Amino acid sequence: MKKIYIGMSADLLHPGHLNIINEARKILNNEGGGKIIVGLLTDKAIASYKRLPYMTFEQRKVVVENVKGVSEVIAQETLDYVPNILKIKPDYVLHGDDWKTGVQAQTRQKIIEVMKEWGGKVIDIPYTEGISSTKLNKILKEVGTTPEIRGKRFKRLLNSKELVTILEAHNGLSGLIVENVSVEQEGRKVEFDGIWLSSLTQSAAQGKPDTGYLDTTSRMSTLNDILDVTTKPVIYDGDNGGPCEHFVFTVKTLERLGVSAIIIEDKIGLKKNSLFGLDVEQNQDNPEDFALKIKAGKQAQVTDDFMIIARIESLILEKGINDAINRAKIYLEAGADGIMIHSRQKTFDEIREFARIYNTLENKKPLIVVPSSYSEVTEEELIENDIKVVIYANHLLRAAWPAMVNSAKSILKNHRCKEASDEYCMKINDILNLIPGGR
Repeated sequence: MKKIYIGMSADLLHPGHLNIINEARKILNNEGGGKIIVGLLTDKAIASYKRLPYMTFEQRKVVVENVKGVSEVIAQETLDYVPNILKIKPDYVLHGDDWKTGVQAQTRQKIIEVMKEWGGKVIDIPYTEGISSTKLNKILKEVGTTPEIRGKRFKRLLNSKELVTILEAHNGLSGLIVENVSVEQEGRKVEFDGIWLSSLTQSAAQGKPDTGYLDTTSRMSTLNDILDVTTKPVIYDGDNGGPCEHFVFTVKTLERLGVSAIIIEDKIGLKKNSLFGLDVEQNQDNPEDFALKIKAGKQAQVTDDFMIIARIESLILEKGINDAINRAKIYLEAGADGIMIHSRQKTFDEIREFARIYNTLENKKPLIVVPSSYSEVTEEELIENDIKVVIYANHLLRAAWPAMVNSAKSILKNHRCKEASDEYCMKINDILNLIPGGR
């Protein structure tokens, strides 16, 4: 009985996948029968080199198991085929011939070398013309998503990636940037994992101070603008959550809309931005009272997907790491799904020390940081310190302001808009094409 191994992600199962399976069936017919084993890449394996798949591993497995000719579906935990191949010792490995070049060429060569041990062969199937996963993904983005699917994605990311990267958005246009911007690095497509709806940048975008001035209705209007044009998970900046009685309704509203998480800070009184530190009056909540707010929010949510993350302000207010750790223990005990630790120091040292102690806690949950002040820290350093989420909390708005000011000054100085258009502005056609349905 011959064995054929086919590795695939199968998030968007299309004729190209079916063609490879049909070619495998032809080989087995000529060989007198055998098994087609599909190594289905896990969410973690796929997320290591491109976006998280739309469907979960379990959903994709059900689909592939029901494809004619497939005998068995097993998990492929990494991009490297070798561990599974050494277990199965297949006679053939089939793959589209697109892996003969680019980043996958090395993977292909490793398989060829390993299979020499038992005389196995790699067969490259010609690429199926007219099929583009990139175009299919684009179409799916334009179709959109549902609150249920979006709401689950943040937890899936936490389970699939070493570090989840989140970027701030303050309106629909900046939401589109977070949704679509990517870069190619070493054959990998790198993009942001989700969106941070910051109260600071949302207030600033409306010309208002970051004092909690914007009411929930105004903030929800902006949130809906972002949800309308994106599919990635959203984390909501909830300031201090407001009175406990109000917070439970905020949780219900956000969960219903498909928001994945809310982060609330343990401060009371009129909001002042944390980066002011002790230069303005800021008061920290009693940890036991703040814990009651967390408990009330957890009791109010309907699903297990929504997350309430506690933001600790002890380092901002110079109360020390011990105070921050004690609060983390209380908030975790109250049911917090994660801890965000904030600092206004210029180096990573304070956060590193907190993380070292925090990671020894038995019931620790994902640790989140916002490196606005200690901006030199790298994502590699965050991973080394078991930090799971990084939020780049205000950079799109901060980048927009100088560009707009320079454009305005250029028009005043030159008494025309040519210089501003050439130097500071995107082309008109680009902005028309940026917005789905613009043509």
